[in-house]
Amino acid sequence: MPTRYSFQLYSARNHPPLESTLKKLSDLGYVEVEGFGGVYGEPEKLRAEMNHLGLTMPSGHFSIDMLEKEKKKVLKIASTLGINKLVCPYLVAEQRPKTAKGWKDFGKRLNAISLAYRAEGYSFAWHNHDFEFVPLKDGSTPHELMFSAAPTLDWEIDVAWVICAKANPLKWIKAYAGAITLAHVKDIAPKGSCVDEDGWADVGHGTVKWQAVMDALKQTRCMHYIMEHDKPSDAERFARRSIAAAKKY
Repeated sequence: MPTRYSFQLYSARNHPPLESTLKKLSDLGYVEVEGFGGVYGEPEKLRAEMNHLGLTMPSGHFSIDMLEKEKKKVLKIASTLGINKLVCPYLVAEQRPKTAKGWKDFGKRLNAISLAYRAEGYSFAWHNHDFEFVPLKDGSTPHELMFSAAPTLDWEIDVAWVICAKANPLKWIKAYAGAITLAHVKDIAPKGSCVDEDGWADVGHGTVKWQAVMDALKQTRCMHYIMEHDKPSDAERFARRSIAAAKKY
């Protein structure tokens, strides 16, 4: 299927208003955006604005607490905004298991969430950070343990965070090609640069070897390539330069 470029709206959270961000994204050629908790306050209004600008929101981030405890609210937001891929983005440090059994149990928990939402017609994915690829004492990784216990779980791979864990993204992409349905396209600045942006870079302007990564992702089930930057000093610049770079790969 054609490559579809999306934009994680979290990247522009410090550069309001949202309406202006959506207009700029549409003008730059984006056809999709990805939601997060900070934009779900008025879903009907947001949907109307996206419709006006020709944007869709096929994927959205929801906290694990909300997914488990507020299912009706999640379904209402997703249905209103047209989200069909629900993504759990994070697990705070104090809640992370310390053992292999703990991570397998967490995987079972994610699989239960996946089954609950799949029964409603939605897919469910996990979005990684770096901690999932840091080996435990027995040499196993949380990522492997989680997914071994969650056969219905999809993966939204965040390429930059895999690299931050000193792991090889190409190895993991190949190993989990059948699970990857979304990708966060995020770049890492050369060491010592972009300090004011927490060391992240615009896509194609950092150290990630994107040609090899994108070639590998095209061999997976990935349908959406989502530009993300955790702290851009200029969200419009990030959006503009990133989609221009991504189209070259």
